[in-house]
Amino acid sequence: MLVVQRRLTHYRVPFFERLRADMAAAGLELVLAHGDPTPEEVTKRDGGQLPWAHHLTTRYALGGRLCWQPFGALAAGAELTVITAENKLVYNLVEQFDAASRRVALWGHGANLQGDATSLRERFKARLALRADWWLAYTEMSRGLVEGLGFPKDRITVLDNAVDMTELCEQFAAVTPAASAAARREMGLDGGPVALYLGSLYAEKRVDFLLESARQLRQRLPGFNLVVIGGGPELAVIQAAAQQEPWIKALGVRKGMEKVVAASVADVMLNPGLVGLNILDSFAGGLPMLTTDCGLHSPEIAYLESGRNGLMTANTLDAFVEASLSLLTQPERRAAMAAQARADALRYTLAHMSERFTEGVLGALAAPIRRGRT
Repeated sequence: MLVVQRRLTHYRVPFFERLRADMAAAGLELVLAHGDPTPEEVTKRDGGQLPWAHHLTTRYALGGRLCWQPFGALAAGAELTVITAENKLVYNLVEQFDAASRRVALWGHGANLQGDATSLRERFKARLALRADWWLAYTEMSRGLVEGLGFPKDRITVLDNAVDMTELCEQFAAVTPAASAAARREMGLDGGPVALYLGSLYAEKRVDFLLESARQLRQRLPGFNLVVIGGGPELAVIQAAAQQEPWIKALGVRKGMEKVVAASVADVMLNPGLVGLNILDSFAGGLPMLTTDCGLHSPEIAYLESGRNGLMTANTLDAFVEASLSLLTQPERRAAMAAQARADALRYTLAHMSERFTEGVLGALAAPIRRGRT
């Protein structure tokens, strides 16, 4: 079985190691192939490496909107190829339309949740979504999207997309009060409330909205601080704000225990824009996430239960600030929400995701090829 990734991120490395073992236990060999990130993605500093993975020649065009990654030589010996559902991946068309003798599974969100569903681009993607023998859907939200396109529901496997939650939860649990206090001193934090932003920094994350909401909270909450962990094309915006306003702490990219210890100083997580896998960081750290109903979220937003393990507000600055202020000034409510978040961290694990992925692969291999039929 061949799995193709446009690029390999560090948070996928433990998953593919686990999946390789699960596939072997099922009598299958996992072949993983990946290419290179775009120049913009390089700034996120989130790349990963696996010595047993195959590297694909990668060429981008139209400012990264098209990508050519030929993987036909690797696919030739496979019974099944798993490819990601992205319009930019031109070579996918070769596999979906010409690989008549092997099965093709699509892995993805089910739709571009940041795109215009009525656009020619998204209508084209919706048609291609039917050109598959199986679907590996990120979440239950993704399943609904794929079913809504007319894909047979008995050929969809929900993965419950995750990162290595076992390690992440253990890391947060291992942070001592002394280590957290030392991190506060290092950042120059006083005893006031702290909000955390954790994740990549790009347009859909709404960095300007984040900064303006933080400024309003600073005016209304004495000693309020914002800690920002992450990199990307919008990092310079955060760094410029931090130079002018020292209560904003721009830490850049941090990984492993360094990231966890820095995150441990926070009371809540603020993410007014696109929410993706970083919601699992909020669960593991017991940091209730506040976001908005902005229409930009990835399928992992399905894990958020507003009022239980986090909060989703109306898509206005006032609503977001008022909800943040309320939660930061109600410690008992915040503690109850944090406890629910930690409990939910145990629901979304790499072991579960790998198990579901393996079940989907076995289902695809057992089913006849249906590609092209609606």
